[in-house]
Amino acid sequence: MLYPKTRRTLVSLAVASACGLIGMSAHAQAPAPAPASESEKEFIPEVKVTATRYSTSLLKTPLAVTAYSQDNLNRMGITSAKDLANEIPNVTFQATGDSAVQITIRGVTSSNTTEIGDPAVGFHIDGLYSPRPQGAQALMFDVDQVEVLRGPQGTLFGRNSTGGSVNVISAKPDFSGNYGKAEVDIGNYRKKQVNLIQNIAVNDKLALRGSFTKVTRNGWANQMSDTREANVPSKGWIPDGIPDVDQRYNHPVSAKDFYTNQDEYAARLAAKFKITPDLTLNAAYELFQDNGAGNTSFRDCDQAAGTRYACTGGQWDLLINVPGKTDMTIKSLRAGVSWNVNQNTSIDYSFMLADQQRSQLYDADKGLTAALPFQVTADYPNRPDAANWSTWPLDDRYQATWDSKYKSSVQELQLKQQFDTLQYVAGLFWMHEKNQINYEVVDFFRKPHGIASGAFYSQPDRQVDAKAVFAQADWKFIPTWTATAGARYSVDTKEDKNGLNLGGWAGETAFYRGQYNGGIPNTPGYRFPQANDLKPGMGGSVEAYSGYGRPTPNDHKEEWKKVTWRLGLQKQVTDNQMAYTALSTGYKAGGFGDKVDSCGGHTCVDGNKGVETFLPYKPELVTNLEFGYKGKFLENRLSVSAVAFMMRYKDQQLTNTYFVSKYRPDDGKPCASDQPKCDVYETWRTINVGNNRISGIEVEWDYKPWKGAKVGGAFSNLNTSIRDYGSYSDDYLCDERVEFNQERCPAPYAGAGPDNGKRLYDVTNKRLPNAPKYTFMLHASQAFVLDGGYKLTPYFKVNWRDKVYFDVRNDEFEHIGRFQKANAVGDASFRVDAPNGNWHAELYVRNVTDKKVKTSGNSGLGGQMIASYNEPRMFGLRAGFSY
Repeated sequence: MLYPKTRRTLVSLAVASACGLIGMSAHAQAPAPAPASESEKEFIPEVKVTATRYSTSLLKTPLAVTAYSQDNLNRMGITSAKDLANEIPNVTFQATGDSAVQITIRGVTSSNTTEIGDPAVGFHIDGLYSPRPQGAQALMFDVDQVEVLRGPQGTLFGRNSTGGSVNVISAKPDFSGNYGKAEVDIGNYRKKQVNLIQNIAVNDKLALRGSFTKVTRNGWANQMSDTREANVPSKGWIPDGIPDVDQRYNHPVSAKDFYTNQDEYAARLAAKFKITPDLTLNAAYELFQDNGAGNTSFRDCDQAAGTRYACTGGQWDLLINVPGKTDMTIKSLRAGVSWNVNQNTSIDYSFMLADQQRSQLYDADKGLTAALPFQVTADYPNRPDAANWSTWPLDDRYQATWDSKYKSSVQELQLKQQFDTLQYVAGLFWMHEKNQINYEVVDFFRKPHGIASGAFYSQPDRQVDAKAVFAQADWKFIPTWTATAGARYSVDTKEDKNGLNLGGWAGETAFYRGQYNGGIPNTPGYRFPQANDLKPGMGGSVEAYSGYGRPTPNDHKEEWKKVTWRLGLQKQVTDNQMAYTALSTGYKAGGFGDKVDSCGGHTCVDGNKGVETFLPYKPELVTNLEFGYKGKFLENRLSVSAVAFMMRYKDQQLTNTYFVSKYRPDDGKPCASDQPKCDVYETWRTINVGNNRISGIEVEWDYKPWKGAKVGGAFSNLNTSIRDYGSYSDDYLCDERVEFNQERCPAPYAGAGPDNGKRLYDVTNKRLPNAPKYTFMLHASQAFVLDGGYKLTPYFKVNWRDKVYFDVRNDEFEHIGRFQKANAVGDASFRVDAPNGNWHAELYVRNVTDKKVKTSGNSGLGGQMIASYNEPRMFGLRAGFSY
């Protein structure tokens, strides 16, 4: 017999149904030390957040903030920040190839995850800023809460974040006693995860807490060894039994080491020491280790279906001659002292020292970007009349972070005072980074003769320094009205010392260090390099590039200063409902790249030589006007948070391969029809674009319609409009657009000036990438209590996202479009809790329908599209006990 029987009025059912049209959100449930009474279980529990640097009720905090407890994270299968993808209104998380996480909030993001880039969404641990986006990969375990703040955080949270902020608050030792928890998780793809927690109350002054988590899982890619040979006899490409692609790093690997695998562990030891009743010290040492193979893209077989680019194998097939290998260790020490000076005043000082070391070997092509036989137009380069500049049959590239060390220190001092009608927080912030990296990119088949190009970046000392002073005050000028004012003055400095760029993007025999001689190109007998010509010591170090010309030094320094601010007004409508409005600003520092020649070492189109440039870019700025209403209704069984916002996004920073200049081809010949950009210098860089407009609404709610039931959701609308982009060059797949009868590329601009050669296209009013117009989320659970006290809880969740674009052009070309259609992904679980609550077991499945959803997409080569995807269906059993 089930207890209790469900009884509610039609009014409750109607409210639940109406809320279901709004959406879903997984607000944090504050962990309760003891079971609540049956009547209390019908109320929405109070959730505390630290978004204002004070502990305040979520529903009385005048910010757009979503919070998750560890229980929420477990139920959703969240182990790191990237797993939060699409779980929060207007927020996306995406894993990148360099072990980082790219976070987008309301269309604001940063794709530069290198040692010289800054995230647009600040990532914090226990309120302290974590500068490198790789830090967001660290496992989320034994946390008290994860808070996601949407909108610019220009005053209180560390370095300014134009998009928002994520704050992971770890669980602290407590004095309630000695207790522990253990949990195991066994799933498909041979997933194995273990979580351990132990709290020790040494005495009434000292408490310790240790936690450990480890997760391993096979990769879901279908990874095969790459031993390709070019095979186009009509063009002179005749196989000879010797692989044409590099075999130096190729070796057999099992599924546990395939790309898309997981092999990570983390541990934390924390202490809380009450020096005096008013003086408390908190400290934590944390270790994170990632030994995974890395993330990857795949062929977009759905778009290719029915065309001559159709996939001949499976959706998840990869051809790998450089198995992925990551060795990333993040060690961090956090400590802080809290001093309650008196009943009105407190002083908090916190610091964090972090040491991130990473090496990573990565197959950059994975067999996804080589030409299909009908695409090959280049001849084998052993004839004087051979066409060498057109499309080659092979593509073989790798990227390697041979070693890197990112060291950072973050310090923050806060003074807080609270009086009858006034409270404020004022502080000082200082962050310093010293980053070192040796990074290499190698392309083995560089036109026109198939000679390898290698670019090696030796950056021994890249420093970032950020200092700020800030204050924010709340004044209750009449009993139910509160005014807020805050400001922050920031000074950011970036400096590159003794950095060197070695090698180059043109193929040079110097790469082979005298161990290869294929003869004279474009003459009979010439043989381009094959796998047996590649030896250890070719590439991989500064010494390996000693045969190239003099390296390019990178010494450079720039500084930026900015004042950001926040003004707000809050009305406490009732004890349980409040309304607010706020006007705030956010800023992200500018930067610069590696030194280059403005015409790529060629003669510029005007006949002059290029000039040296660091390709600098300006800061980006966001101004946000927000209106919000939060509260509890229906006898505290329904909580609602609604926000409307309007943002101005100025000088947005975009990082990708972008146009720099047009030059004269070295051979003086016009570009081949399939190589229309042979006279265009492009490079990986950050640019400033636009004066964008962003607006929308976000509604989150939780409802308890009857005993044991919970229904929650969220709905968001996001309108992004690009303004003043500048000169966008629409040269994307011009030939393929003709083939598929899609909108043609514009003609190249023939006028004078920097736009010469660009195919100008107006992107005004286009949407920002990764910014769906609508999202809808819904979850529901029902706890059934059996006569013996066992509790059974089925749970389901569905997230629906509108169409998203992956480029500012917003193209929806047939077969070659860069977008993801609207889609829905669902999760489900069934949990059993023991009568005394000391053990539980849960069956779960994520992505129930095994839906393929792209998180990015572009052309690999011509009509061969590639994309990154969400994880396929994951299911398993997790069980744990407390003691």
